[in-house]
Amino acid sequence: MNVLLIEDEQLAAEALAGIIRRLRPQAHIVATVESVEEAVEWLRLHQSPDLLFCDIHLADGNSFAIFRQVEVTCPVIFTTAYNQYAIEAFRVNSIDYLLKPIAAEDVAQALKKHEALQQQHLAQGLGNLRQLVQSTASPATRTRFMVKHGQAMKAVAVDDVAYFYAEEGVVFLVTHAGPRFIINLTLDQLEQELDAKQFFRANRQLIVHIAAVQEVRPYFKGRLSLVLKPASAAEQIVSSSRANAFKQWLDM
Repeated sequence: MNVLLIEDEQLAAEALAGIIRRLRPQAHIVATVESVEEAVEWLRLHQSPDLLFCDIHLADGNSFAIFRQVEVTCPVIFTTAYNQYAIEAFRVNSIDYLLKPIAAEDVAQALKKHEALQQQHLAQGLGNLRQLVQSTASPATRTRFMVKHGQAMKAVAVDDVAYFYAEEGVVFLVTHAGPRFIINLTLDQLEQELDAKQFFRANRQLIVHIAAVQEVRPYFKGRLSLVLKPASAAEQIVSSSRANAFKQWLDM
């Protein structure tokens, strides 16, 4: 059994590979890739594996983007640290998921489900996966945010947002005009609700609107430094693994 791992955390990838080898000594880990870009390239250049383990949140974006760029013909077992609504759909559609931190018992159960699917109607499960991926690609519906303004609540339109940033567990919304507001959403939740053409997850602490990017400067080791408007108090860096995706996003 040939297995491909898509995982951007090295320790997590090594741990998962070790569990798979212990449970199925005959399994061959054909490769471990760390990003959407690498996964798409690998799948285009190589024969389809028998099974794919795929982290949902990768360094350069949501892994659903992989399935919109290349046809995946093998079963997929998703891994994630976030138990969101779509995860239950994977269960219903007989495509399993593993919630991090991953336990050997969970991998064993997922592998048994994969082997059972081999004897059933695998094509039906893959069709359900494509339907789910297409549903996640629908345009964002978020149009505004309600924020506290003094003793009252105020509506801030999405188009008025320059960026969101996280600081010591608190997420702030910063408008193009300058004021900032606390919001009760995580950056991971915001990433799912915002239009990907307008907003980009630059790093773990920042989601930025395209109009707020004033300058992009080269940084050490292939990374990028951002100059934002309004200015950010902290230096904002795009990692080398996300740099190409960020440049492509700016050119859309």
